[in-house]
Amino acid sequence: MSTRSIAIILVAAGQGERLGAGVPKALATISGETLLAHSVRATLSVEGIEQLVIAAPDAHLEEFAAIIQSVSERLASLIPVKIVAGGETRQASIAKAVAVCDALTECILVHDVARALAPVELFERVADAVVQSAAGVVPVMPVSDTIKLLKDGLVSDTVDRSVLGAAQTPQGFPAQGLRAVYANAEAEFTDDAALYQSAGGSVIHIPGDAAAFKVTTPEDLRRAESLIEREFRTGIGTDTHRFSDDPEVPLYLGTIVWEGEPGLEGHSDGDAISHAIVDALLSAASLGDIGSNFGVDRPEFAGANGSVFLIETKRMLEAVGYRIENVSCQLIGDRPKVAPKRHLVQVALTELLDAPVSLSATTTDGLGFLGNAEGVAAVATAMISRRKVRL
Repeated sequence: MSTRSIAIILVAAGQGERLGAGVPKALATISGETLLAHSVRATLSVEGIEQLVIAAPDAHLEEFAAIIQSVSERLASLIPVKIVAGGETRQASIAKAVAVCDALTECILVHDVARALAPVELFERVADAVVQSAAGVVPVMPVSDTIKLLKDGLVSDTVDRSVLGAAQTPQGFPAQGLRAVYANAEAEFTDDAALYQSAGGSVIHIPGDAAAFKVTTPEDLRRAESLIEREFRTGIGTDTHRFSDDPEVPLYLGTIVWEGEPGLEGHSDGDAISHAIVDALLSAASLGDIGSNFGVDRPEFAGANGSVFLIETKRMLEAVGYRIENVSCQLIGDRPKVAPKRHLVQVALTELLDAPVSLSATTTDGLGFLGNAEGVAAVATAMISRRKVRL
């Protein structure tokens, strides 16, 4: 992938009347997420992107901003995002977006929010081709149907489909050339490649991607739903801490304080429940463990509450596309008694992780250091999932 600067324009101002969703097309949902959220996640993940500009319906700017902020935060993305009110036509919307692209941008990709399942790899191939060719680039899919020319109710001819291609987005262009084209555009075109060519620009084609189909009708939306399946993974985590001899150390388990109980030793707050859950989540996502991510070599985590680790772990999972489905944790030891705090812990952890969390407890029948009330242990299991486009 080239290191040249890339701006991506996401065209999302259309009303989507043919879709019949009752909301602008970008706010229609696939697998519980809006087309806008799916598209923003992909565009912000493109290597080399330095700016994202979104053309949105004027009446929905605040709603768009909230969705974009949510996706950006989940990805921990620092890519600047601008929202512009769309124009009367697709071409007018893109013209407004091009006008606010950074002057130093060298490559601009234009993408339709309706192609919400377009993979990151397609964006990067288009950008690479723009950099290498210094031309406009359009991804195309081969035409598989036999194409007929129609005239006055009759079939007048059959077209050689070997010379045809179905255009997709993102389409990419040298930024300077695209700015000039839009600054002087008069006629309306159905895509940016046609407009670019009309002004004398060269356009090459590269292979498209079947996932980048356009959602236009309710049937398209159902097709998109059918293509998204969730990949489920499970993880297990354990943690053990010794009770502290310092009577001033509070006991934290499940992020809340347990009054009247001795605290636990540890680099942070010794919260065995939270730490076991963190390990289970990281294990499920193949992201290491609590030691490799928040170890004793990280002074910023000294004395940290378990919620700090849980929040950061959730962010790490979301950054690679996972969501937490559920968590179960069992506390092992003769003290403290879990029943009085069970509900509080479950509520606190469920709110932090935005997923159901259950807590149980058991003893070791007086055996070992746990049976001697020298400390506590916790075992947690977690299920996570992420979407996968199935073609």
